[in-house]
Amino acid sequence: MAVHLSRRVDFSMLDSAGIAYFPRIYDLSHRFFEECWETMCGITYPEMMNERRVGFPVVHVETDFLAPIRYGDTVHATIWMEKVGSKSCTWAYKFHNQNNELLWSSSQITVCVNMDTMEGQIIPSDLKSGLEQHLGGIDDE
Repeated sequence: MAVHLSRRVDFSMLDSAGIAYFPRIYDLSHRFFEECWETMCGITYPEMMNERRVGFPVVHVETDFLAPIRYGDTVHATIWMEKVGSKSCTWAYKFHNQNNELLWSSSQITVCVNMDTMEGQIIPSDLKSGLEQHLGGIDDE
């Protein structure tokens, strides 16, 4: 089951061509990533990092920039899990605009780490269970 989130493209995200600057698109994807945790696992990302001391930094990214993301667009993100392993997981992203035009897609691998040591660790069972509930493709296409 995919998670669906939306956010408007702000002026501060633009480059001199008037479209979203590519690092800002990655920042946007990370904001959506952070928001997913509460829906997927019942915990906020700050709570997971600050109290449980568990993090999921990105270690590999594959991305296609398919159409410009423009000022004032509403980006509709669809996010799901492609794979959940013992220590890492693969996130899938698709961004559409308000006209349902596919703008951006990405596959991102994150690894579970202990925030105090930054060493890899087994994904805690409650988090793994939540992530696994979001395996599969897009549920509305």
